[in-house]
Order: sequence, then structure tokens, then C-alpha cells
Amino acid sequence: MNVTELLAGLQAQHDETTARASELRDQIQHLTAALAETEARLADLATTAKVIADLAPAGGDPDLPETNTAYQAIVNVFNQHPDQAFRARELHELLNMPTDEASVNIARSRLARQGFLTQPGRGRYQKRT
Repeated sequence: MNVTELLAGLQAQHDETTARASELRDQIQHLTAALAETEARLADLATTAKVIADLAPAGGDPDLPETNTAYQAIVNVFNQHPDQAFRARELHELLNMPTDEASVNIARSRLARQGFLTQPGRGRYQKRT
């Protein structure tokens, strides 16, 4: 290998490393922006939680009455049909509750936490026997 070939090889490595450094800088810039947005969202959520906590009556139940009523209606369906598996959306439709994604997702998360339910299939809930 002569000096010219050695210098050409070093230049190729330099060019590759420069390109990789540029890619990494771009990724850092993107991640920095995403982090700033996420931290702003966390601050907004913390502020919202503080405002709600300040406005909530002292010693009161943090759940709204409508939530407790909806929850009880869902529990009643499972008690009336202990052998039947339901999807969260089916429960909402059966009970004439809102079927928008946010409402159904809230029901899903609450159903998943319940100790008296089993999940016989993905996204399906049934009363534990």
C-alpha cells in the first residue's frame, strides 16, 4: 500500500464519520425537541392536577358521580351475565354510554384493573367464577 492509497482510505473513513456525526446531531436535535414538548406536557398535566385538587371538595370522593354510576352499571352487566365475555365498546353500546375512543379506553383501563374479572381473550372481559 502506498501513501496515496493510505490517504484515500483515511479520507473515506473521515467522510463516513462526518456523515455519521451529522446524522447523530440531527437525531439529538429531534430528541431535544421531543423532550421539550414532553416536559411541557408534563408541566401542563401537573398544573391541571393541582388546579383540580385545589377545586375538589376536601375529603370527598375523587370520582365524579357519573363515573361511579357508569362503573356500577358495568358491574351490574357482568353480574347479570357472569358467563359472557364483553368488549369495552360492547358494554358502552349495551348501556347507551359514549362510544368515542377516549371513553372506551377509560373503561378498558378500569376493567383491566378489576380483580373480579378475567380476560378470556384479547380485549374481552368476563366475571371471574
